Amino acid sequence: MISTNPFDDDHLREECGVFGIFGHDEAAAHTVLGLHALQHRGQEASGIVAFDGQHFNAHRDLGQVADSFASESVIGRLKGHAAIGHVRYSTTGETALRNVQPLFADLEFGGFAIGHNGNLTNAYTLRRELVKRGSLFQSTTDTEVITHLMATTRGSIIDRLTHALLQVEGAYSLVALAKDMVVGVRDPLGVRPLVLGRLGNAHILASESCALDIIGAEFLRDVEPGELVVLDGSGIHSLRPFGTTERRFCIFEYIYFARPDSVVEGSSVYEARKRIGAELARESPVPADVVIPVPDSGVPAALGYSREAGIPFELGIIRNHYVGRTFIEPTDHIRHLGVKLKHNTNRAYIENRRVILVDDSIVRGTTSKKIVEMVRSAGAKEVHMRISSPPTMHSCFYGIDTPEREQLLAANHDVEEIAKIIGVDSLDFISIDGLYRAMGKGRRDPDRPQYCDACFTGDYPTALTDQHDEQPAQLSLLAEMA
Repeated sequence: MISTNPFDDDHLREECGVFGIFGHDEAAAHTVLGLHALQHRGQEASGIVAFDGQHFNAHRDLGQVADSFASESVIGRLKGHAAIGHVRYSTTGETALRNVQPLFADLEFGGFAIGHNGNLTNAYTLRRELVKRGSLFQSTTDTEVITHLMATTRGSIIDRLTHALLQVEGAYSLVALAKDMVVGVRDPLGVRPLVLGRLGNAHILASESCALDIIGAEFLRDVEPGELVVLDGSGIHSLRPFGTTERRFCIFEYIYFARPDSVVEGSSVYEARKRIGAELARESPVPADVVIPVPDSGVPAALGYSREAGIPFELGIIRNHYVGRTFIEPTDHIRHLGVKLKHNTNRAYIENRRVILVDDSIVRGTTSKKIVEMVRSAGAKEVHMRISSPPTMHSCFYGIDTPEREQLLAANHDVEEIAKIIGVDSLDFISIDGLYRAMGKGRRDPDRPQYCDACFTGDYPTALTDQHDEQPAQLSLLAEMA
């Protein structure tokens, strides 16, 4: 059997999604719904840990939320008024049950569960030192480093968590569950999103606002970069243990990762994508008869491009939403036809037309090439491609699964060469300044870039300790963690 993932590798993979709730008798059931809304952020595994006042109750499984939590008996066992949940796409650690989050540990003060969206760029270095001091790790995920660091110090739960996070580098938005409290923390740069909401007397933390919408909760605000929020029986408590610094929110959340119906950092994702498409049309016009999105992530940008360019928008490619992760045997013939498992042309809107295809990114280029071939086979006179992000030229170390740099098409070829490789008449990407203009930031200031855009510019906002510390004796463990 074969995963359909190879047919979708022109998109960067989502990281993870987190959800936490305190003060509701059906905390676990609401967490299941919240995770379902965040499923786009990770499809490999999901887990929930709930607390009922005396016991921590957990269920973790490989696969999607609807499969793992379909049984009423499973949810019935997750009793409690507080819960946290996690959906995972692995960026560190193998895909195995031992790495499914939330992770749970019995520490000196009692039980502690944690779920993490992001990636720690000094996790291996810290892990090596902890192992030398006697720590025994049960997983290969970077998140476990946090619990071991907490175990090495004294003080309250919050003191221990703060002590641990002061030692880590990289990106994290996390939720944690301890006795009678749920904690949310966002790294000082605010690379990954985290929002705060309310449902009656219950308070909620989630990666995106769409997870609040599904349960009818009210959006209160974003958790601020460097903020630690405690939810307990007396309400919401905000702490600032990490100081302040310049925001570096991941701009790819707006381009692709976040759901279009979410509001992140005060901006509608859907509207942001339309503005990016409009800016792309201003930067890279081309005579054409129709604008067609590569579904589904290319739709809002294509709408913006169409409106700005005055060229009709049509759904010229239809996506099949019912393709599972496992399908059929990987014969060469099936691999060649693989893109048709998820996409098919709407020939009436392509034949004898000059087509502009709009997509969010090109990674390796393989899927783009196959889609262009499909469009040409449907009778397009010309095929032009416009991309609503700058060329992806650098790997991400903050929780997005990007290929090694040598596998990134734009890192090794200029735009004209990429156009020839994927078979289009013309190709263009939005410029980095155009992307910033679309987000209302004017142009990119190299001294104060405002977003994390390292995958486009190579300007990494934190130290990459583990990337510069790969001695030969360490490589086997690094390979497992990656």
